[in-house]
Amino acid sequence: MHFMTTKLYGIPNCDTVKKARNWLAENGIEYKFVDFKKSPPSHELIKEWLKAVPLEILLNKRGTTWRKLTDEEKAGAENQGVAVELMVQQPSTIKRPVLVHNGRYVCGFTADVYEDVFKS
Repeated sequence: MHFMTTKLYGIPNCDTVKKARNWLAENGIEYKFVDFKKSPPSHELIKEWLKAVPLEILLNKRGTTWRKLTDEEKAGAENQGVAVELMVQQPSTIKRPVLVHNGRYVCGFTADVYEDVFKS
């Protein structure tokens, strides 16, 4: 019998990632945590996420990493290929966490959305 593994991608000290991890623990959901800093996502993985999550949601434009980019780099990130390369090189530009469960992809964390993902 094959079953999908739930994965949570993020950075351990991120507050939103902590909230998601706490929610998963409180709800008894087993998952594999993937630390962006230790194992950055591949081009293929990010492209897979982008099939389900719009670029404007996946690309974190609120963080300090984004703010440190030049205007030229920010403008270039409007192009999906450039944005994917940026997210591979600087995973902090990915909105966290990214939850992968049974073929669904969720970016960010809200309890309502997680409840919906896990009850279906």
